[in-house]
Amino acid sequence: MEKSYELHDIVEMKKQHPCGTNSWEIIRMGADIRIKCQGCGQLILMPRREFERKMKKVLHKAADKD
Repeated sequence: MEKSYELHDIVEMKKQHPCGTNSWEIIRMGADIRIKCQGCGQLILMPRREFERKMKKVLHKAADKD
């Protein structure tokens, strides 16, 4: 499976965050992926495999931020 996400993309996860939002920004990529909640700013680090399982879709590509 080819990855469809890049650094600084805004993604939607399968489960909603307790703060009420469901959009996250990818701020670090490697073996682990760090994402930042767009609602409250909380940072979460998770293994790439777990991230790919929990990610639903890409909402905004990083190139669209301009």
